[in-house]
Amino acid sequence: MTPSRSTTVPIRGVDYHLRSWGDAGAPLLVLLHGSQDVSASWQFVVDALEHPWHVVAPDWRGHGLSGRSGADTYWFPDYVADLDALLERLSPERPARLVGHSMGAQVAALYAGLRPERVARFVNVDGFGPPGGRQDPTHRRLARWLAQIGEDTSQRPYESFDEFALRMRSENPRLDEARSRFLAEQWGELAPDGTVVRRADPALKRAAPLAIPQDDLIDCWRRTQASVLWVDGAQSGLWARLASDPQAFEARAGAYGDLRIEHVEDAGHNVHHDQPERLARIVEAFMR
Repeated sequence: MTPSRSTTVPIRGVDYHLRSWGDAGAPLLVLLHGSQDVSASWQFVVDALEHPWHVVAPDWRGHGLSGRSGADTYWFPDYVADLDALLERLSPERPARLVGHSMGAQVAALYAGLRPERVARFVNVDGFGPPGGRQDPTHRRLARWLAQIGEDTSQRPYESFDEFALRMRSENPRLDEARSRFLAEQWGELAPDGTVVRRADPALKRAAPLAIPQDDLIDCWRRTQASVLWVDGAQSGLWARLASDPQAFEARAGAYGDLRIEHVEDAGHNVHHDQPERLARIVEAFMR
């Protein structure tokens, strides 16, 4: 297993944990995890990289070893601003190569349109979104948010890391025992009562009170100058839902001037867990 290093840096009032692999003088590759995930989830992909890279993966605010916001809700634009500040630290003079999964991909997609000069290439791993439907009206969304503030959003407790790993394998049969145990130890932490809970702020489970309309997001994507690669897990179901709505697919794909698409067989939503070797080859071929 390729050894990683941990550092903590201040980003917009939050202590951000950064995990890095490789020589700092090698080309930079920034990996962005999804919601309720952690930076260490990229370990299997990093292990499979064939070329020298300086890989840096943050734990988003409220996730993993990064600080929590202290608020009762996490706002999506904060992640975009955090990424901007992070890239200013990591690559102030050169556009960056980004790989994002799920929520991390959605953050990077928005950022690539808002700061087109700051992104050289972008790999979106199963984060291009299902066909957009009608969003709840604002009054209903706000009412649901108010109700959730009073609800218990505590993370589910597990008796041990082994039980947590077993739950992962039951939800994803593609995970073997060694990888599920590694993920359980990275995702989980010991609670005061001796149980194991997910290392994520419970407030992350609350829906944001206001949403960015899908049409507005796609309008931001249209400003992207970087080459973009969409990667989907063939068994995730996301691509099938998107492809079933040609209008939605065209709206998303047509937003990019340079878009390529790769399908990864025998992989669900977490492509970086299910087929990390295949994903590493795809990313390296695209980035190089």
